[in-house]
Amino acid sequence: MSDSMADFLQTTRSSYDAIAKDYASRFPGGPPHPLDRRLITAFTELVTANGPAPVADLGSGPGSVTALVHDLGVPVFGVDVSPAMVALAREAHPGPRFHVGSMTSLDLPGAALGGILALYSTIHVPDAHLPTVFAEFHRTLAPGAPVLVTFQSGPEPDHLHVAERFGHEIDLDYYMRTPEQITTPLTAAGLELVATVVREPDGEEARPRAFVLARRP
Repeated sequence: MSDSMADFLQTTRSSYDAIAKDYASRFPGGPPHPLDRRLITAFTELVTANGPAPVADLGSGPGSVTALVHDLGVPVFGVDVSPAMVALAREAHPGPRFHVGSMTSLDLPGAALGGILALYSTIHVPDAHLPTVFAEFHRTLAPGAPVLVTFQSGPEPDHLHVAERFGHEIDLDYYMRTPEQITTPLTAAGLELVATVVREPDGEEARPRAFVLARRP
């Protein structure tokens, strides 16, 4: 593992450990927007149609989306870099399993997954490490299996460093990208683009939300 990768994983882990309880209280349920939930439901239908292998929810946080997929009858487990987040998810959602891990190096055999969800989790991955992440997606997905990546977007890319959240001192980088900044390394990793959806900000949201659906050939 390179020093830069180790650094961003450590700062992301420690930052989410610090804010885990407040984050879970602020975002107690699954995606509130109806379109977001419909896209997740469509993703699960593609998973089911392709085969019985489980879904990995990467960057599962407090586990609400993992629980939603589980309630839809799809085998799923959550992976998060933050042990505090994993502990909260296990407590709140006893159905699916959760464990600590990183999307940069998944402890899984090849072609083991029926689908991957990466909902607002690649936003903390520096550009230089996106190819590694998407290569892991390709390696672990079964043929035909879908992946859904969601992120804050906009007409121009942006990088934001946050040193405080919920009253806690943190060290967290956010990368707001255009859809093309995700689809380019995703397809370069060997995944096929299925659809790109961008919806405008709703309520307190400051930026558009982008959804990239791809599949392993």
